[in-house]
Amino acid sequence: MTDFETGRHLIYLAAAAMFIIGLHLMNSPRTARRGNLVSGAGMLLALATSLVGLVHDGTARTWGLVALVGGAVVGGAAGFTAARRFKMTDMPQLVSLFNAVGGGAAALVAVVDAGQRPAGLGSISAGTGFVLVADIAIGALTFAGSLIAAGKLQGIVPGRPVVFRGARSVNLLLAVAVLATALLAVTRTGPGWALAGAGLAAIVLGVTFVLPIGGADMPVVVSLLNACTGMAVAMAGFLLSNTVLITAGALVGASGTILTVLMAKAMNRSLGNIVAGGFGTGDNAVTTSVAGADDKAVQSVSADDVAMQLAYATSVIVVPGYGLAAARAQSELVDLANTLSSRGVTVSYAIHPVAGRMPGHMNVLLAEAHVPYDQMLDLETANRAFGHTDVALIVGANDVVNPAARTPGSAVYGMPILDADKAGAVIVIKRSMGHGYADIDNPLFTDTKTRMLFNDAKAALNDIAQATKTLIS
Repeated sequence: MTDFETGRHLIYLAAAAMFIIGLHLMNSPRTARRGNLVSGAGMLLALATSLVGLVHDGTARTWGLVALVGGAVVGGAAGFTAARRFKMTDMPQLVSLFNAVGGGAAALVAVVDAGQRPAGLGSISAGTGFVLVADIAIGALTFAGSLIAAGKLQGIVPGRPVVFRGARSVNLLLAVAVLATALLAVTRTGPGWALAGAGLAAIVLGVTFVLPIGGADMPVVVSLLNACTGMAVAMAGFLLSNTVLITAGALVGASGTILTVLMAKAMNRSLGNIVAGGFGTGDNAVTTSVAGADDKAVQSVSADDVAMQLAYATSVIVVPGYGLAAARAQSELVDLANTLSSRGVTVSYAIHPVAGRMPGHMNVLLAEAHVPYDQMLDLETANRAFGHTDVALIVGANDVVNPAARTPGSAVYGMPILDADKAGAVIVIKRSMGHGYADIDNPLFTDTKTRMLFNDAKAALNDIAQATKTLIS
């Protein structure tokens, strides 16, 4: 090994270490921004080293290098612009689009590699054939599935489960087709058309796999596809003998898999149940009725009533949900919290692991509004505090505070929930009595100590804040 190659591998090793350090720093809101910068710097270092290596080895012609640099500049600018312009509530869609780009790029690397082998595909080893077909199949499935997932989250594709007769049989046949063509490629009995067949079958499977899954389950699916992207990138690293691609792909694949399992656990759903599809309403279902479960009366209140109850409380725990994120009402919420704190009321925030759209999503939204990190309580800490709290203020949350999760036979039985019903009083801000993703009634809304304020979260919180300021002035 020459000195140049030794130096290149050492730099790749440093970049891999920066990826790991960056991931570790992302485990806390306090250090997440620094972790993102460290990981990004590691990727920039790896890209620059690869470019210098191509020039040094003479494996890329002038126009190839121009295309490489041009693609990196255009792609980097597009990614930077998209990340700056996307709203925080649209971040899952952006992640899904990034997954599609990553999976598609990994599949294209395999296609180009297959076309450039001097001795043809008939001479490839069984191991290389396996890597080629796995890269193409996983990358193509991720590309198509991620585009459908982004479309569901954005409302371009129907968010409800799109189920057709024989859908599961079709998916099974497509999976068998992918495996059969993979076997042909590995045994070298028809690698050229087998690779093409695997890619086409995987693209169709990506579409038919995601369509039957409800929009409310999309964050879990996006996380699963993110793990698939990591595996495809790792496969591309094997084909190119690029250690940094293998490392980065393995890290993304492993972290994505862990996140997928944690999210499914937080929803008390098995991954198989989610992937099977047909569950939930797509989280966009809205009803205008104000009747409660089992025809029990719903007690509605005005903003002035809520302001009075909050102003005379000693402690308040806010439960932010997707309704808060969708209304982008975090600033109004913090304005109300600051008003209450100035009066001596202790205010904290209980955050469910899947509140908003993705794990950590609500933490970021509140941090944007300058909520101190020590006021954000995780599920276990919040549940210990609810029994000693005067008021639980629920803003746009539903299933994550549904006491039916403690009732055997319920669709959400066993799901970890925030025990808001154990607070002295409960106030719920919702636009209507519409169901959450589980499509079931929430008995908390008809509890005798619960008061409902029907309005958009942003307007309701603004009205409550103004009423509170008037009351205490």
